[in-house]
Amino acid sequence: MVAVTGIGVVSPHGDHPDAMFAALMRGESAIGEFIGDFPNAKPAAVASVAFDAGAWFTPLQLAGVDRVSQLAVAAATRALADAGAAGVYEPARVGVYVGCGMGGGASLEAGYISGLRNGRVPPLTVPAFMPNAPAAHVAMRLHATGPALTYAVACASSAVAIAEAAKAIRGGEVDMAIAGGSDAVLVPGVVKAWQVMQTLSVFAPGAAASSCRPFATDRGGFALGEGAAFLILESTERARARGARRHAELAGWGMSCDATHLTKPDAAGQRAAIGNALALANLAPRDVGYCNAHGTATRIGDQVESEALKAVWGADIDRLRVSSTKSMHGHLLGAAGALEAAITILALRESQLPPNANCASPDPACGLDLVLETGAVAPGLDAAITSSFAFGGSNAVLVFRRA
Repeated sequence: MVAVTGIGVVSPHGDHPDAMFAALMRGESAIGEFIGDFPNAKPAAVASVAFDAGAWFTPLQLAGVDRVSQLAVAAATRALADAGAAGVYEPARVGVYVGCGMGGGASLEAGYISGLRNGRVPPLTVPAFMPNAPAAHVAMRLHATGPALTYAVACASSAVAIAEAAKAIRGGEVDMAIAGGSDAVLVPGVVKAWQVMQTLSVFAPGAAASSCRPFATDRGGFALGEGAAFLILESTERARARGARRHAELAGWGMSCDATHLTKPDAAGQRAAIGNALALANLAPRDVGYCNAHGTATRIGDQVESEALKAVWGADIDRLRVSSTKSMHGHLLGAAGALEAAITILALRESQLPPNANCASPDPACGLDLVLETGAVAPGLDAAITSSFAFGGSNAVLVFRRA
């Protein structure tokens, strides 16, 4: 088994996992408005993080470290501290596995703008925006000299990274894995690109906070988010031997590709990933009581995900409680899987279920047992899943069990 011994976050709900989870349990939204500087720019719903880069990097360092890497370093460092694992393992036996969907968007956009306006591009633009920069910075900061790998699988990136890290633990390739993801693309060009795809929520003035409504009849898209989340993974045997606290066990993982369409999800592919994860965990669907769904609040996305869940659970679908916490923290793209994994672990550990917020009218076509109430408890919860379904048709599902 693979144990989760550390959790670290830089999230729209703060930088402490317990405080973040408490805010989610209260149904608090971290989503606000963003207006870019494009002509005729329309406001977008986004969830940003409060972050003091100066607490982590010197001014000289910041010249070549994009926000995406800054957030990754902070979250990974906190995860290591939470695990009490600093100095416990030899550096060559520590691996870094990072999911990053879009790389250093702020540095790339700033470089283009500078080049167009004055003909000069900052000399550290390339190392700042390259997608593997977060993994490199985490490895350097934490002195991890084992593999430092990056997975760019759109919205499934960090879930894939966690699964690959778990494989490395189970296969004896590393003794400890620092696994998670980071994304920070709340810049005008990227936000505008998502808007023109018509995937972002549209809202009335002052109503951004409740604009993301997964599985609701009036759902209309998601809010972009930023942040980072990391887990420390070790074998259960090693964690026990050093007396480490185990937040949960990562019991199974499953991956698949729809291989049908670049942006339109497919229930068969999602069903395969869920089935693979449950099989590896040696669990039947009825054994799993909670799903932190991908739940992007898009018309087709929520419908397809519901079809996949109902196909796997069958007659037991009413035993599965479902919520999408994106309704409160937004969609962190490449970091979504890691943040939602952390939330799922905390739900298991605390026997509490965060709500599917803003869903005043659940869509009967989805037909799921949504967690609509705040403060929901689940005293018998032993296993939970979290799903990440990405553009490109890549699907990744993680199964966690109570430690």
